[in-house]
Amino acid sequence: MISAEIERKFLVEGRPWDSAGPGVAIRQGYLSRSAKRVVRVRVGGDKAWLTIKGPTHGLSRLECEYEIPRLEAESLFALCSESPLAKTRYRIEEQGSVFDVDVFEAENAGLVVAEIELQSEEAVFFRPAWLGKEVSADPRYRNSELSARPYSSWEA
Repeated sequence: MISAEIERKFLVEGRPWDSAGPGVAIRQGYLSRSAKRVVRVRVGGDKAWLTIKGPTHGLSRLECEYEIPRLEAESLFALCSESPLAKTRYRIEEQGSVFDVDVFEAENAGLVVAEIELQSEEAVFFRPAWLGKEVSADPRYRNSELSARPYSSWEA
Protein backbone atom coordinates (compact mmCIF):
# COMPACT_ATOMS: atom_id res chain seq x y z
CA MET A 1 0.00 0.00 0.00
CA ILE A 2 1.29 3.45 -0.93
CA SER A 3 0.73 6.22 1.58
CA ALA A 4 2.31 9.28 3.12
CA GLU A 5 4.06 8.56 6.39
CA ILE A 6 3.97 11.51 8.79
CA GLU A 7 5.93 10.63 11.88
CA ARG A 8 7.39 12.39 14.90
CA LYS A 9 10.08 10.84 17.10
CA PHE A 10 10.97 11.51 20.71
CA LEU A 11 13.43 10.21 23.25
CA VAL A 12 11.78 8.42 26.16
CA GLU A 13 12.25 9.25 29.83
CA GLY A 14 11.64 6.51 32.39
CA ARG A 15 10.24 3.09 31.51
CA PRO A 16 6.63 3.57 30.34
CA TRP A 17 6.72 0.21 28.55
CA ASP A 18 6.91 -1.68 31.87
CA SER A 19 3.13 -1.43 32.16
CA ALA A 20 2.41 -1.77 28.42
CA GLY A 21 2.17 -5.55 28.29
CA PRO A 22 4.30 -7.77 26.11
CA GLY A 23 6.25 -6.18 23.30
CA VAL A 24 7.04 -7.55 19.86
CA ALA A 25 10.62 -8.53 19.02
CA ILE A 26 11.60 -6.91 15.73
CA ARG A 27 14.56 -7.41 13.43
CA GLN A 28 15.02 -5.18 10.42
CA GLY A 29 17.70 -4.78 7.82
CA TYR A 30 18.30 -2.40 4.95
CA LEU A 31 18.65 -3.46 1.32
CA SER A 32 19.13 0.15 0.18
CA ARG A 33 19.94 3.34 2.08
CA SER A 34 20.25 6.48 -0.02
CA ALA A 35 18.95 10.04 -0.09
CA LYS A 36 16.33 9.00 -2.66
CA ARG A 37 15.08 5.79 -1.07
CA VAL A 38 15.32 3.35 1.78
CA VAL A 39 14.35 -0.29 1.27
CA ARG A 40 13.83 -2.25 4.47
CA VAL A 41 12.99 -5.84 5.35
CA ARG A 42 11.37 -6.37 8.76
CA VAL A 43 10.36 -9.40 10.80
CA GLY A 44 8.09 -8.89 13.80
CA GLY A 45 6.47 -11.83 15.53
CA ASP A 46 5.35 -14.32 12.88
CA LYS A 47 4.94 -11.66 10.14
CA ALA A 48 7.32 -9.93 7.76
CA TRP A 49 7.26 -6.86 5.51
CA LEU A 50 9.18 -5.22 2.72
CA THR A 51 9.03 -1.42 2.95
CA ILE A 52 10.16 1.25 0.52
CA LYS A 53 10.40 4.84 1.75
CA GLY A 54 11.10 7.97 -0.27
CA PRO A 55 13.01 11.08 0.81
CA THR A 56 11.80 13.00 3.84
CA HIS A 57 10.20 16.42 3.28
CA GLY A 58 9.55 18.06 6.63
CA LEU A 59 7.99 15.25 8.66
CA SER A 60 6.49 13.44 5.64
CA ARG A 61 7.62 10.87 3.14
CA LEU A 62 6.17 8.38 0.70
CA GLU A 63 5.93 4.85 2.09
CA CYS A 64 5.02 1.57 0.37
CA GLU A 65 4.76 -1.47 2.62
CA TYR A 66 4.00 -5.05 1.62
CA GLU A 67 3.59 -8.13 3.78
CA ILE A 68 5.85 -10.93 2.55
CA PRO A 69 6.40 -14.53 3.67
CA ARG A 70 8.61 -14.70 6.75
CA LEU A 71 10.98 -17.21 5.16
CA GLU A 72 11.60 -14.81 2.27
CA ALA A 73 12.30 -11.99 4.70
CA GLU A 74 14.79 -14.14 6.60
CA SER A 75 16.57 -14.86 3.29
CA LEU A 76 16.68 -11.15 2.39
CA PHE A 77 18.66 -10.36 5.57
CA ALA A 78 21.66 -11.94 3.81
CA LEU A 79 21.49 -9.15 1.20
CA CYS A 80 21.66 -6.34 3.78
CA SER A 81 24.93 -4.42 3.97
CA GLU A 82 24.85 -4.16 7.77
CA SER A 83 23.63 -6.48 10.51
CA PRO A 84 19.89 -6.24 11.15
CA LEU A 85 18.69 -3.91 13.90
CA ALA A 86 17.17 -5.57 16.94
CA LYS A 87 14.53 -3.94 19.12
CA THR A 88 11.40 -4.65 21.08
CA ARG A 89 8.37 -2.55 20.20
CA TYR A 90 5.66 -1.65 22.69
CA ARG A 91 2.42 0.07 21.74
CA ILE A 92 1.30 2.62 24.32
CA GLU A 93 -1.98 4.51 24.04
CA GLU A 94 -2.59 7.54 26.22
CA GLN A 95 -5.58 9.84 25.90
CA GLY A 96 -6.17 8.95 22.26
CA SER A 97 -2.53 9.20 21.16
CA VAL A 98 -0.84 5.96 20.12
CA PHE A 99 2.94 5.67 20.44
CA ASP A 100 5.26 2.91 19.29
CA VAL A 101 8.05 2.74 21.83
CA ASP A 102 11.18 1.01 20.52
CA VAL A 103 13.65 -0.34 23.07
CA PHE A 104 16.79 -1.01 21.05
CA GLU A 105 19.15 -3.91 21.66
CA ALA A 106 22.67 -5.05 20.74
CA GLU A 107 24.78 -2.17 19.33
CA ASN A 108 21.92 0.28 19.90
CA ALA A 109 21.24 -0.78 23.52
CA GLY A 110 20.44 2.14 25.79
CA LEU A 111 18.42 3.98 23.14
CA VAL A 112 14.64 4.19 23.56
CA VAL A 113 12.59 6.13 21.01
CA ALA A 114 8.84 6.80 20.83
CA GLU A 115 7.21 7.37 17.45
CA ILE A 116 3.75 8.66 16.68
CA GLU A 117 2.21 8.57 13.21
CA LEU A 118 -0.03 11.52 12.42
CA GLN A 119 -2.63 12.45 9.80
CA SER A 120 -0.93 15.81 9.14
CA GLU A 121 2.25 17.59 10.14
CA GLU A 122 0.17 20.08 12.16
CA ALA A 123 -1.85 17.43 14.02
CA VAL A 124 -2.25 17.97 17.76
CA PHE A 125 -1.61 14.99 20.04
CA PHE A 126 -1.37 14.23 23.75
CA ARG A 127 2.18 14.42 25.12
CA PRO A 128 2.64 12.08 28.09
CA ALA A 129 5.12 13.05 30.82
CA TRP A 130 7.56 10.33 29.68
CA LEU A 131 7.92 11.90 26.23
CA GLY A 132 11.34 13.54 26.13
CA LYS A 133 13.25 15.60 23.59
CA GLU A 134 11.94 15.56 20.02
CA VAL A 135 14.46 14.07 17.57
CA SER A 136 12.31 13.98 14.41
CA ALA A 137 14.71 16.25 12.49
CA ASP A 138 17.90 14.49 13.64
CA PRO A 139 18.81 11.88 10.99
CA ARG A 140 20.96 9.91 13.47
CA TYR A 141 17.74 8.56 15.03
CA ARG A 142 16.41 7.07 11.79
CA ASN A 143 16.48 3.30 11.98
CA SER A 144 18.30 3.15 8.65
CA GLU A 145 21.06 5.33 10.11
CA LEU A 146 21.19 3.34 13.35
CA SER A 147 21.90 0.20 11.32
CA ALA A 148 24.98 1.83 9.77
CA ARG A 149 26.08 3.98 12.71
CA PRO A 150 24.83 2.39 15.93
CA TYR A 151 24.06 4.38 19.06
CA SER A 152 27.02 2.73 20.86
CA SER A 153 29.42 4.38 18.37
CA TRP A 154 28.23 7.94 19.04
CA GLU A 155 30.53 10.23 20.96
CA ALA A 156 29.15 11.32 24.32
